[in-house]
Amino acid sequence: MITFVAGDLLEADGLDAIAHGCNCAGAMGAGIAVPIRKRWPSMFAEYRRRCTAGAFRLGDVFAWRARDGVVFNLGTQARPGSRAMLPAIETAVAAMVAMAPELDVRRIGVPRIGAGLGHLSWASVRGVLERIGAATDVELVVFERYVQGARRAVARR
Repeated sequence: MITFVAGDLLEADGLDAIAHGCNCAGAMGAGIAVPIRKRWPSMFAEYRRRCTAGAFRLGDVFAWRARDGVVFNLGTQARPGSRAMLPAIETAVAAMVAMAPELDVRRIGVPRIGAGLGHLSWASVRGVLERIGAATDVELVVFERYVQGARRAVARR
């Protein structure tokens, strides 16, 4: 299942988890990764450790359970500033929805993964998300347009 919305992923109500694209070099220094790193510093430390050890690669998923939900870190770029890889996004998102039920996750908020700092075409990424969303009962809530501070996501047509 997939829903496209306008809102603020990090402020939205009603999500069991959030997901974001990460590089595999251990840096969260730009985009939505910065507030995620600041909000969950222990998660960032473990992510960085995994990257340094070579245990987080393209297409991998690192799930972190926090008090306020689950954070899915998706290996979508080799290093900061590099182009995101569409096959890595597809592999990581498919793995994420497969592991979501065992974490009791039914709704995952997702930004425009790979289409900003990852330099991919949003149409290509959107197509991947639509295909995966159509094949799962886990709802992907895609924040297609950012609205700062919006706690209530508004469905887009």
